[in-house]
Amino acid sequence: MQIGMMGLGRMGANMVRRLMRDGHECVVYDINSASVAGMVKDGAVGAASLEEFVGKLAKPRCAWLMLPAAITGKIVDQVAALMEPGDIIIDGGNSYYHDAVDQAAKLAVKGINFVDVGTSGGVWGLERGYCLMIGGPDEAVKHLDSVFATLAPGADAGTTPDKNAGTA
Repeated sequence: MQIGMMGLGRMGANMVRRLMRDGHECVVYDINSASVAGMVKDGAVGAASLEEFVGKLAKPRCAWLMLPAAITGKIVDQVAALMEPGDIIIDGGNSYYHDAVDQAAKLAVKGINFVDVGTSGGVWGLERGYCLMIGGPDEAVKHLDSVFATLAPGADAGTTPDKNAGTA
């Protein structure tokens, strides 16, 4: 599946690497062009502007934002202005949930799906996977299932080879 990732800090960039490793096509954008160039070297499709980022996404467009909570609402509005009904915006940050509910309602009027995915895993997520707290319209979430499966930890992520050591 193709997915766009905006925000290529440690977590966003490693999420892209994990997604590409599992065969997903990733379109990337960041205000730091060096971050975009680095991801392009790793196999991502780069974009130099917000308009180019959205323009390179196949319909229904799926744009995942890994941004600081303080700017997420403003950037969601800018991305939404370039999208069409049926497209999906994913907020992967840890924004205040009331803000996410309000954003979802505002975008629903335009036919744009908003999926709130609080993401944790830090710099270790590339290898261990990310904990995802997913909320959004059923159809949009289902469309993103393969992305969520790639990002999530595997079934044995919490176990160790000696998990039964010391038990009788």
